[in-house]
Amino acid sequence: MEVKENTTPALTPADEKNLPEVPAHRSGFVNIVGNPNVGKSTLMNDLVGERISIITQKAQTTRHRIMGIVNTPEYQIVFSDTPGVLKPKYKMQEGMLAFSEGALTDADVLLYVTDVVEDPTKNADFLAKVAKEPIPVLLVINKIDLLKDNKELEAIVARWKELLPSAEVFPTSAKEHFNVSNLMTRIVELLPVGEPYFGKDALTDKPARFFVTEIIREKILLNYDKEVPYSTEVIVEKFEEKDNAIHIMAVIYVERDSQKGILIGRGGSMLKKVGTQARHDIETFFGKRVFLEMFVKVEPNWRNRENKLREFGYIE
Repeated sequence: MEVKENTTPALTPADEKNLPEVPAHRSGFVNIVGNPNVGKSTLMNDLVGERISIITQKAQTTRHRIMGIVNTPEYQIVFSDTPGVLKPKYKMQEGMLAFSEGALTDADVLLYVTDVVEDPTKNADFLAKVAKEPIPVLLVINKIDLLKDNKELEAIVARWKELLPSAEVFPTSAKEHFNVSNLMTRIVELLPVGEPYFGKDALTDKPARFFVTEIIREKILLNYDKEVPYSTEVIVEKFEEKDNAIHIMAVIYVERDSQKGILIGRGGSMLKKVGTQARHDIETFFGKRVFLEMFVKVEPNWRNRENKLREFGYIE
């Protein structure tokens, strides 16, 4: 067989200078902070394009710091949704506040989320810490679809610029997906150059069991009022995944016998309702048939007991 000589000329130094530059890969942590019920979780899900965080109208829906990861060939963004900033009334809330304050220390870009009805002076101590951050801060004013005209928005923006003068302002409606793409573009521009922190197929840092507990807790928040949903914690004690089905056993902890009775309902009707709703969403999440067993146990004053909070992942 005749071997032909390679006649392609070698690149000269001048040719190499004229080659198009390959953009450097960008990667960074973008942490989402703010007060309760301003739409942080809705925004996170919108930015990630997946339902990572549960959403209800109740405060303290998000209890843990949850990562959602966006991957493209050019960049990796590690978003973190955090609990709403609050003044702790018990030890569990101290752990939740620690998640939010910790998000100020390890971010490459910080998203401070507020909305058009919030008092800007609420939790001023935390806001003062945000104002001192040396990293880029993007002020996301959410729910602008509730405003009547631009004059209202201009007044809100002016007030916030007094409090966070270095922040870039992005009026948005996460619910309506308004201006979220522009926000995403700016986030990518601010990412530092670097290698990805997680595998390019990663969506979150949380295990499958975590999302089961969150879905069940979401249904509890949606179906119960007053103190009951805030006194519950969900732990998955069994998660067996097979080819076509997943077998799950979960325990719902409450603090008092009266709460246990309310949670179960007459003849088990309320617990059955929560289980049916949760199973449907878990099946959608995993794309498999789910067999879900739930039990209710009383763990007195667990929100103030360090051993239980450590077991439930609120403190290290």
